[in-house]
Amino acid sequence: MAHFAQLDDNNTVVQVIVVSNADLLDENEVEQETLGVAVCQSIFGNDTTWVQTSYNGNFRKQYACVGDTFVSDADVFYTPVAPFPSWTLDENYDWHAPTPKPEDGKLYLWNEDSLTWVEIPTGDTNGD
Repeated sequence: MAHFAQLDDNNTVVQVIVVSNADLLDENEVEQETLGVAVCQSIFGNDTTWVQTSYNGNFRKQYACVGDTFVSDADVFYTPVAPFPSWTLDENYDWHAPTPKPEDGKLYLWNEDSLTWVEIPTGDTNGD
């Protein structure tokens, strides 16, 4: 199944729908996004704007969700709201904490009050 995101005038995703892959096939059995857009517009009106999104994040950065933004110049969907107030958006439309998350194989959660990563206790796995 193919997924299409409807955009408002500000390129904000207002809904995501599913279109049959068969509806995207041209005369050579090749999927064409424009055919999916035509299906969406036949249902919701020719004045609506649609962009295909990948459920697996295989293209356009990530799967589009309601409230996300589509940046046509970069051809990506991204979440415009930071996970936490201290986080910043980079040029690749990725959110980053003020300090990098430790890469030691342990589980961490971000603590906005202390602006630090806090290890999640996993319990004693040694049986001690």
